[in-house]
Amino acid sequence: MVTRVTSVTSLGRNGLYDWLIQRVSAVVIGVYFIGMLGYLIAQPNLDYGTWKTFIGSVPMQIATTLLVLSVAAHTWVGLWGVTTDYLTGMTLGKSATCVRLVVQMVIALLLLVYVLWGLVTIWGGA
Repeated sequence: MVTRVTSVTSLGRNGLYDWLIQRVSAVVIGVYFIGMLGYLIAQPNLDYGTWKTFIGSVPMQIATTLLVLSVAAHTWVGLWGVTTDYLTGMTLGKSATCVRLVVQMVIALLLLVYVLWGLVTIWGGA
């Protein structure tokens, strides 16, 4: 009988899902920045009004929302890997699990604030 151990703090259900989340989010981030760079190169005389119209358009709001969510997911999977690899019993002794969970909770809280702040900024809430 094979027993699987899945961490409660993992974003995906297992390592394959985390790997896939990391790769898909990297593609979204890359495509967004390549598209943004292309727009900036194609608009040599860019002024505030043109920029505001471009960024305020619904397709760009959706793309930027996907960017914010992708950065958050990419960051979580990466930092989850770092914390589970380096905040261990071998490095921290008996307090490792507690330290790791506190660090992961702080990271999760910061990412939640980042996502909420990003969504309010993008969609003009508050």
